[in-house]
Amino acid sequence: MENPALEMAPVPHRLAGLRSLVSELMILKRVRTPEQPDGLAAHGFRRAWAALVSGEDPATLALRETALALSAVQLGGMDFDVLRRVGLSPEQILGVLRRGFEAATASVDEGLRDRLRTALAEASTWVGAEPPAFVEHLVRQPRAGPPHANTQRVALLPAESHADHCYVVAVASVLVSPLFGADPTGPFVAALSHHLANAVLPDTGGHGNQLLGEHLAPLMARITEQVLDTLPSELAHRVREARRLLSHIDTPEARAFHAANTLDRVLETDAHARAAGFTPRQALEDLEFTHDEPIRAYENAVLAAVGLSH
Repeated sequence: MENPALEMAPVPHRLAGLRSLVSELMILKRVRTPEQPDGLAAHGFRRAWAALVSGEDPATLALRETALALSAVQLGGMDFDVLRRVGLSPEQILGVLRRGFEAATASVDEGLRDRLRTALAEASTWVGAEPPAFVEHLVRQPRAGPPHANTQRVALLPAESHADHCYVVAVASVLVSPLFGADPTGPFVAALSHHLANAVLPDTGGHGNQLLGEHLAPLMARITEQVLDTLPSELAHRVREARRLLSHIDTPEARAFHAANTLDRVLETDAHARAAGFTPRQALEDLEFTHDEPIRAYENAVLAAVGLSH
């Protein structure tokens, strides 16, 4: 008899259309600005937790953060605050953010895209409190990289932080949710909170955790509860409920979270592999690295003179 927990498991081709977009979310971990030296993903992680402790509805927050992240895929650090500081009006800023959003979202489920557009239009009106203290620990705590027993650890540098990982998984959870018929709110909150223990416990990877043996489960549970106890009681309850998704794949929401978590973990290594293999020829041919005409012809002549032309 077929396992009912797997009857609604995703068919690979249903996720294939989102692979490129989820890959592009990796850039949020690496784009830094003077205002956000830890990167855009860490900034989004701080912003999301600040909203949660301010009493923001998680359903509204999930859509807004996803819309802002998708705009940032195209616009980088040119967010609302930066564009306002350089003199654009709120209407002009929204127009720019919308162009970034539209350029990134061709592969997004149409119904979700409409909801994200609405959320983006309301993004400039939100003002939140400071994020809880554990957030900075997760921003500063690097992930261990892919370890395994009896093999040399692969150090992927610059290392992503737990905040980077949690934020991108949260956004990806929203993006994949329509494929599972899932409400994106639970997966989003689960993703933001699925490494709370690492606010206290340094990351040594899966194999290192296994070496804790019988201490692992009670230790992780105790630390997680200590962190949750720092949150307002109603929010702590909502986070505990969302974290129930971490231990199974029996519901659409759980499958959406685990799909997003898997994609981020593997596509993070793919991003490092692509960066390591990047060549000047790719810059010139695939990315059209030189300027537009009439300067392009001169730049191509310069490259030809030093043997770098394609």
